[in-house]
Parts: sequence; C-alpha cells; structure tokens
Amino acid sequence: MTVDLVAEVLAACERTPRATAIISARGAELSFGDLRERVLRIRDRFVAAGLEPGDGVLYAVQPAPDAIAVALGVVAAGGVLVFADPGLAAGMLEARLRLADPKWVVAESLLYTITSFAPLRALVARRGVLLPSLREQALSHAYTGRWLPGVPSGAVRLRGLDGAYDGELGKADLDDPAAVIFTSGTTASPRAVVHSRSSLAAGLEIFRDRFPMEPGDVVHTDGLMLGLPALIGGATWSMPGKSPGNREITHMYCVPVEVTTLDSLPGSLRHLLLGSAPAPPAVLRKALALTKAEVASVYAMTEALPIALATAREKLDYPDGDLLGPPMPGVGVRFTDDEELVVSGPHIATGYLGDAPHTEVATGDLVRMDAEGRLVLLGRKKDMLLRDGFNIYPSLYEPAIAALPGVADAAIVGIADPETGDEEVVLAIVPGEGFSESLVRGRLPKLVDAGALPDRIEVLQEFPRSGRSRKLDRAALREATRRR
Repeated sequence: MTVDLVAEVLAACERTPRATAIISARGAELSFGDLRERVLRIRDRFVAAGLEPGDGVLYAVQPAPDAIAVALGVVAAGGVLVFADPGLAAGMLEARLRLADPKWVVAESLLYTITSFAPLRALVARRGVLLPSLREQALSHAYTGRWLPGVPSGAVRLRGLDGAYDGELGKADLDDPAAVIFTSGTTASPRAVVHSRSSLAAGLEIFRDRFPMEPGDVVHTDGLMLGLPALIGGATWSMPGKSPGNREITHMYCVPVEVTTLDSLPGSLRHLLLGSAPAPPAVLRKALALTKAEVASVYAMTEALPIALATAREKLDYPDGDLLGPPMPGVGVRFTDDEELVVSGPHIATGYLGDAPHTEVATGDLVRMDAEGRLVLLGRKKDMLLRDGFNIYPSLYEPAIAALPGVADAAIVGIADPETGDEEVVLAIVPGEGFSESLVRGRLPKLVDAGALPDRIEVLQEFPRSGRSRKLDRAALREATRRR
C-alpha cells in the first residue's frame, strides 16, 4: 500500500493536537495541533505565491520546529525540497544547483543577510564557511524568522501567517519527486538522490517497525530519519541544543564519533541508536558503559533508509566480521557475483537526478548472509586493496583489530606503488588506554589472513573524518600514513 509522508504526519497531529510535537534546541514547545496548522498555512502560502507542482525549492534552514513545518509545507504544496548545503564551496554549490534547477529558495533571514553583504561573507569565510549569495540563486524567495536587511524584495514571509487555510491535504502523485539529496560527486559531475513522498514514508514505516516510537516517548535527534517517525508515532521530537535540560529523553540518535565525547546519558533513555557511519567496537563498548538502554547500530544509505539493524551486544559478540543484522521487514536483498549487496523495496529512492529511474540500488558494500539470515559486512567494494594478487577487504579485519585491548580504533589502507600498482598495506591505529604495539603485532596473525597482514603499523592520535556524519576519510588517512 502506498503511503503519503505528509498525510502520515498530519494524521498524527489530528490524533493528539494538544500533545507536544517538537521541542526546539532552546526548549520552546510546539504542539501537534499548531504544527498541523503551520504546515497547512505554509502550503497555502506557497501555492498562493505561485509555487507549481514539481518546482525545486533550495532548502537552507537550520533544524527547528518552524523548519520542519516549512519542509512539510513545501512538500504538501507539491514542491521538491533540494538539500544543497549553502556552506559548500561556491563552485560545488553552483554545480549542484545547475543540476537541480530550483525555482525557489527558502532560507533563514539571517542567512540572507550574511550572504548579501560582502564584509559579512568575508567574516564567516575566515572561519572556514563559504557562502555564495543566495539572492542570485533562484527566481523566487521565501524566508523564515523576522525580516532583516538582505532579504530580497518580494520574498514570501513564512512567519506569523494568519487567515483561513484549506484543511484538506488534496490529492497528489505520491511517486513524484519530493526531495533531492546530494551525496557525492565533483563540480563537474554532482550526484543527487531523488526520493518521493511514498519512498520516504515507506522507509520511515520500515524503521518504526523495528524501532517503535509512540505517544509519551521523547526522541532526541536533529535528523529526519528519526524525527519524522517520532512525529508519525505520536512521540515528541526533541531537538539537540547546548543541553537537553530536564527532558525525559527515551530515544536518542548519535553519530558514532559523538559517543566518544559523551560523559553521561539520560537515565530515562531506553534506546540509543548509532548511525551515519560504522560504529567501531570501542564506541560500542563506551555506549554500553554509559547506559542501560538498548544500544543499536543502523545500516542505511541515503538511497535506501534503512537496510538492517543490529544491537551493540550482537555486534561485539559476532566473531566473523562486522555484523549488520537481518534485513529490515520489506527490504529485499541480493548479491552480485563479487558479493556486492544490492537492495530493493518500497523505500528505495526513485533514482538519481538526471538518470533513469531504478528499482534497486547497489550499495557498494561487499556483504554475505550468514546461516541465520543476517547480513555481515566484508568491506567496501571500492576500498578493496590488491597486494601480490591478493584481494584485501579492510572491513573484514578492522572490527576485530579495533576490539583488541588498548585500541580505540583501527583502519587498513593501501598506498599504491606508482610503478607497480601493488599496494603497501598500512594498519592505522588510534591508541586507547594501555595500548601496546607489540601486543597488537602479536595478535594480528590470529585476526588477519596471512595474505592481508599489514606491511607496517602507524599510530595516530585521531583519524581524519569528513562530512556532517564524520565518516572516516580514507583518502586523507592514506596521505597521513604515506612515507615521507
């Protein structure tokens, strides 16, 4: 059955209109009833201002209750949210916008101000943030917050809307694009994932089936993957700020690297979900030490949210690779001849922007299925190393090495010989308490196949990471471990 993302959220709003839907980073509360009203008013405001079904809307609004209302209102109006970070280098942003061809920009008024005045742009640029002028990026503009200098003349105001609104959602083709999310690519060839209202809703429903949220729960996250299912289930979405204060948080989402910075977790916590990057054993062990809640790691990709889920205990106890868990209900899996995992299901993206639609997605991960029907990660297809004719998959060995006493994290990279193309295999280690390089060397033959034993070990204080998800940057790690 095809499900509509916006309709699911609004239905939850009607069930419990007085309950708290969202708590902002500063603690301000928005009820479900008020959220529904704002979504419908914003939808009507965009329609009245001339937004046509299928129009791309460059979305540059920080996570906040109003930002969620704006996003849902745009989709309800038939618009397509274009998530293109305005903090990218100008060339990259321009390349992405050429591909997406948005007709609208919706941004915070402060962002318009900063990008409209050269001295302010220079100020933030000195802090490493590049912001090209938003005023020049699209035909039509809308803004959140109060009016500030720099907001384009005639921009649609999305704050304090009043007057009558149409309470009916209206019919829509749920397979039409609803969101464009850029994942990779260069200025010459950016790559963007296209999701529909139905594919997003299906993914959230699959997620809720394994990670239930209901009225009375408080879900602490700044991400849509957990925040929207919380709203659909009638739970309260708590947005992170400097401190969650006295919120009785029951569910929490963290990027694994964030766990290393935590000293405590709320006593009310029942579920801690790790995602967006692999969770090494040291992170799993620390999470378990901080809370009695269930700790789980979700395996997903932008094209297919989610795919599989395993608890921290299951992952730490698994002896033969990185356990991802059984496929989520409704997720189809198959394996190519070289063991790459390919997934299908109602939740996968409709395709890549500018390409033909697809019905399945190649993950780029080498995966096997064990006797109990669980997925086990062998390694990234593109991260395969080649030495003396032996194929080496780093992720097959990294979890076991990272689980050794005194090892906080471990990664294997290959540094190619420019003449032979053969790769020097380097084991990079972030030391933990009681680290002993000799102990690691002594244990390696029991953990790593003879043909994959590293040529040398490099000890680093931390690994280079990239993006908001703080994934391991293997290219930068190769440079950091290259012989000088």
